[in-house]
Amino acid sequence: MEPPFAGRLFGARIDHARRFASDLAERGVELGLIGPLELPRLWTRHLINSALVAPLLRAGRVGDVGSGAGLPGLVLAIARPDVSFVLIEPMERRTEWLSAEVARLGLDNVEVLRSRAEEARFSPLLDQVTARAVSALSKLIPISAGLVRSGGELLFLKGANVDREVDAAAKAIRAAKLTDVDVLTLGTEFGTEPTRLFRATVD
Repeated sequence: MEPPFAGRLFGARIDHARRFASDLAERGVELGLIGPLELPRLWTRHLINSALVAPLLRAGRVGDVGSGAGLPGLVLAIARPDVSFVLIEPMERRTEWLSAEVARLGLDNVEVLRSRAEEARFSPLLDQVTARAVSALSKLIPISAGLVRSGGELLFLKGANVDREVDAAAKAIRAAKLTDVDVLTLGTEFGTEPTRLFRATVD
């Protein structure tokens, strides 16, 4: 069910978000993009959870590692039409879904790239990279930090154990020369399930 504050996050693009939610509800389980138990919480657990990151994006080029169903990449592309996105996903079935959704939603700020993050190459490098439910920080940081320019950011949506993940990733954080490492809690003002975000600057 769409929460009453969704319009505040998506603004004039709320109809795009509704169409994406409808498409995901219709095909997501069949395609293995979401589990059947996720349907009642599709908005709060997935769309809102992703959209809360939108205000932290810069008006540049953002890569979304392991886009899968389009979370958070497609949601953020809907919320921020002023930002260019590259959805990085290695599985063909999922890239077909992403490309079809980009076309259905008429998004002109999205490119879909079938690739593993560690094999992707960008010139110039990206301004920011996002990821959600991909892997632990100790594995995610090494495969994604190299995609981002100096001064760019990593923005990873994590679960309740994010602080433990940060501790376990201390070596990876040092190796990648990350600075301004922080964990943010987003969405408390809406009284919804909070979004926990790992944020760090790439040296």
